[in-house]
Amino acid sequence: MADLDSGHIFLTTLAPIKGVNAESGTGISHEQRVRIALAQLPTALQSPATQGIGINSPLARNRRTHLARMFVLSDIVYNGRNPQNPLVATAKGIDPVDPLPIDQLSTAYLVFCADVDAIVNDGDPLPHNLTKAQQKAVRASYARKLWDTMGDELQDIYQNCVGFEGVKTADDFAAYLDKCHVETTMPFHDYYLDLPKFNELNTKLLLGAVLVPAAIAVLSLLLRIFGMLHLPMLGFSTFWTFVVAAVVTVVVALLAIAYALRNGAKPLPPAKHDDLPSVLKGLYVQQTFSDFVIDHQAAEPNELHRAFGDYLARHRPENKMSPTQTPGVISIRAEGGITL
Repeated sequence: MADLDSGHIFLTTLAPIKGVNAESGTGISHEQRVRIALAQLPTALQSPATQGIGINSPLARNRRTHLARMFVLSDIVYNGRNPQNPLVATAKGIDPVDPLPIDQLSTAYLVFCADVDAIVNDGDPLPHNLTKAQQKAVRASYARKLWDTMGDELQDIYQNCVGFEGVKTADDFAAYLDKCHVETTMPFHDYYLDLPKFNELNTKLLLGAVLVPAAIAVLSLLLRIFGMLHLPMLGFSTFWTFVVAAVVTVVVALLAIAYALRNGAKPLPPAKHDDLPSVLKGLYVQQTFSDFVIDHQAAEPNELHRAFGDYLARHRPENKMSPTQTPGVISIRAEGGITL
């Protein structure tokens, strides 16, 4: 499953932050500069307080980002001492008061996580599956889109990161972000209108493939133990039948485990209307159609029919790209809430 699931890429990148910049003479570390740049980024206009600011998040300048988060990871969390049996520890002479070695990061990292449509062109349908190379192409396309829509903000943030000095273009940023990419195993998804068809595992078939040669191996061994050198009617050596059946059992068991793991790693299919343009269009239609229903209560049939035709012509529900709700706003009634 990893990065791709339900037609979305769950992007995770970690960019190492430079150490203290002694040349600037400001005494402000690059880590602190990243924190300042992130603090100055406007959030989306999704609350009365943020609507009052009137400046939308730069991540809302494209129609691929469902959710995104950027933060500084200074170090990892200490989870406490490793549990151990006190009797064994005492026998080994381990003093529980002595501190254990603690894992620490060698530098702080800028973490960027995003749930994005797994497409390379706006408006493309969401894919059911992608190869590793195709997933890399999707990540690169998204990185280029980010650079084209919020390059200045990215420059302010990432200039404090190691290896960013040569990044000047959208392609440079795509290559840089790919170096920082970390495969995730924790995607999440909440758009399903109906539960998808999960990747079922034929456990009966797999168990049968393993248990049949295993049973032959056990039976051959028992016959050999009780003095029968050859299988009845077949005439095969019980010893070599046991050896061959045992080897087959181990090989089939390993293949069955590998098959089960691959089956569990298959991405789930995208849900209906799961891409961001469809989600925004759904919100737009929900609001405009609610107004239409309220405005035409008790209308005469002919008037209602004409008005509904006007509604379809004006709002074009079949066109998910326009008119629609602008990304990052709480409703179409917000300032700039409609994209035409």
